[in-house]
Amino acid sequence: MSEYDDSFEPATSQVDLSDFDDEFTSAEAPNFDEVPDGKYQVRIDTVRLEHSQKGDPMIKWDLIVIAGPHSGRHIFKNSVITQASLPFVKGDLKTLGLELAKFSDLSQRLEELLDVTLEVTKRTRGDYTNVYFNKRFQIAGAGAQTPPPAEQSHGEIPF
Repeated sequence: MSEYDDSFEPATSQVDLSDFDDEFTSAEAPNFDEVPDGKYQVRIDTVRLEHSQKGDPMIKWDLIVIAGPHSGRHIFKNSVITQASLPFVKGDLKTLGLELAKFSDLSQRLEELLDVTLEVTKRTRGDYTNVYFNKRFQIAGAGAQTPPPAEQSHGEIPF
């Protein structure tokens, strides 16, 4: 005889769910379909280091769409780190404005990437989906954006 009883028996006490009847009628079930291919403005919600199924290190990105008809939806990106992919990973970090003296410093600096806003392109070919980091941008009113040094004037007023 097993020490665990896996048979299903209805609960003996009644749980009253009637307070939710009106809201249940109008509630919409969440849509977990992937967003279609295209360009999106997103915010980095989470970023963490993990291992791929093969055991390679990888960066897992959870991006939230912040504009357009798919606002609030998630786009996921996995950046597996290998010798061949390292230039692409470095390019993504450069696009996000994260400069590293040593790549091994990344784990201590991931938090700096949270809430960064950027434009991405999602492209699917066959069974494979790629998410490309196009450019970083700042939302108006979220802080002054300083132009790159080549575009700064030399004490001149631009108006």
